[in-house]
Amino acid sequence: MTTLQGTTAETPPAQTAATPTVPALQATLLRHSFGGNEVLHGVSLAVQRGEVVAVTGPSGSGKSTLLHLLGGLDRPDSGEVYWGGTRADSLDTQARARLRANSVGLVFQHHYLLADLNVLDNLRVPGLLLRQELTEQARELLAAVGLSGREKAMPGQLSGGERQRVALARALVARPSILLADEPTGSLDTANAQAVSLLMVELARKNGAGVLLVTHDEAMAGRADRRLHLLDGVMTGSLPEM
Repeated sequence: MTTLQGTTAETPPAQTAATPTVPALQATLLRHSFGGNEVLHGVSLAVQRGEVVAVTGPSGSGKSTLLHLLGGLDRPDSGEVYWGGTRADSLDTQARARLRANSVGLVFQHHYLLADLNVLDNLRVPGLLLRQELTEQARELLAAVGLSGREKAMPGQLSGGERQRVALARALVARPSILLADEPTGSLDTANAQAVSLLMVELARKNGAGVLLVTHDEAMAGRADRRLHLLDGVMTGSLPEM
């Protein structure tokens, strides 16, 4: 059993010879409803460290709902979510937020940068919750995404592609075990979308993080190690190689 701030968190069954490592992310039989309408019908999946998994499917199939449950932004009606072997969905709000800050990076279609903070300070925000000084990691990641020297720039002074690069760097600054991305290039032009998607995969793998991304971008999905398809709230499994 793992305890976080007085809250008991469950751990999955003991690993066997057939499953030698604990997944970066694991979800079992997730169900979720809105207004009495069930939008996820028992979805299960796992993502290993260093693995990139793309989730595709039509609009309204439950992809964003699934990502919110996996990231601990919402609780499932039933089912379980584990981050690196620790059950997250059963934790109270404060404990889950602290564990998420240390374990999960989130990237969305909109960058959600704080307009009143410069680039470097935006990257240091996760350290406030973790009570860690992340300046060195922040500078390293800014260099990795091609923004070295822009530390003092304000978000409004950056292009759309640059803002999304900062958002990616912020998601990885605490060295999470899993990166969750919801249409991370949906607001970018083709050239910037390709650059950001390549950076996301490269940096996540370099940091040993698993990646689960929701995308309509076929080129981006094609860079994944596996593709899962969600249709009407049901995960239909890996798609054939394109």
